[in-house]
Amino acid sequence: MDYEFTIIVPLYNEEENLIRVEQELKKYLNIAHKRTRVLFVDDGSSDKSLVLIEDICKRNTAFNYISFEQNQGLSAAIKAGFDYSKTPLIGYIDSDLQTDPEDFNLLLEHIEEFDLVTGVRTNRKDSFKKNISSTIANLIRRSFTQDGMDDTGCPLKVIKADYAKRIPMFKGLHRFLPAMILLQKGKIKQIPVRHYPRIAGTPKFFILNRLAGPLVDCFAYLWMRRSYINYKVIQKDE
Repeated sequence: MDYEFTIIVPLYNEEENLIRVEQELKKYLNIAHKRTRVLFVDDGSSDKSLVLIEDICKRNTAFNYISFEQNQGLSAAIKAGFDYSKTPLIGYIDSDLQTDPEDFNLLLEHIEEFDLVTGVRTNRKDSFKKNISSTIANLIRRSFTQDGMDDTGCPLKVIKADYAKRIPMFKGLHRFLPAMILLQKGKIKQIPVRHYPRIAGTPKFFILNRLAGPLVDCFAYLWMRRSYINYKVIQKDE
């Protein structure tokens, strides 16, 4: 089968969630607007996550995985997913399933006209402390990037592979995917999506890394923006 869309699932120590991830993504594959495959990216898990995703991929032909030797962080996992995807469209979703795979179809409706379509979590089901820290982090990021995005932390996105593969990712840059598309003169759009409470597993982000991390990453982004090289090939000799 010629797939059109790859869903990247970055994960680190999510053994309690993975069977539910398999079930929900299998349901989505039956209704997806594009022929879809799934790519797990195991970020050096120390629990049984890798064993579980190996089994999941053996019993589902549309599921594949890669695994890191050691934990490298979310930006590295997303970057690896971009690098190993072979479809013209790429998306990603967190393995905690606080967003719904079915909402990929909402984003795919707009991907012909835009180069990145990102979700905006409505009626968020996180704790007050998490919501406040995310709001402050988004304000900090938006003041630096001027990207107009309300919720770049939403773990539900669709991006054209040509743009994704030109993003020079480094630690923390996953927060700036819309801004990096704008640096490529691409077009971006945000769409409201559903949000659910985490029902299994352990959150990997806390107050300190939700506030201090984004502030430090903003300065890295400013350096990237000043140094970024943008080009588009219009003709080549095959």
